[in-house]
Amino acid sequence: MKEITPGTIARADVRSGQYIGEIIEVNGPRAVFKVLAVLKHPEQGDLHHPYDPDVAMFHERRALSYTEKTNVLLRDLKPYDGEVPDYNTSLHEAVASQIAALDRLMRWSERGLGLLKELRKDYK
Repeated sequence: MKEITPGTIARADVRSGQYIGEIIEVNGPRAVFKVLAVLKHPEQGDLHHPYDPDVAMFHERRALSYTEKTNVLLRDLKPYDGEVPDYNTSLHEAVASQIAALDRLMRWSERGLGLLKELRKDYK
């Protein structure tokens, strides 16, 4: 595996999002990471209670901003060899992907709920 050093372009898992960025400096087990693109938009809601809409605080999570710097554990970094996409384009694609995934989950849930309600009638 390629070593993570300042100037390395890397992929980072930050909270529930994934980003491409540049390593600015390495400090022990952490690195300062400058965001250049979004691969996966952070998930919404309470991460400790996934898919529960009835939690006390349903968190809104924004993607990290272009050139925003954040500390990332070295274990959450992987070198990135591809072309770095445009930040705005990658952000919009990541949001669209997250919306499509939630829409698919919602449709699956609605179909499953409908079938279970029908099955419940047979179980009397």
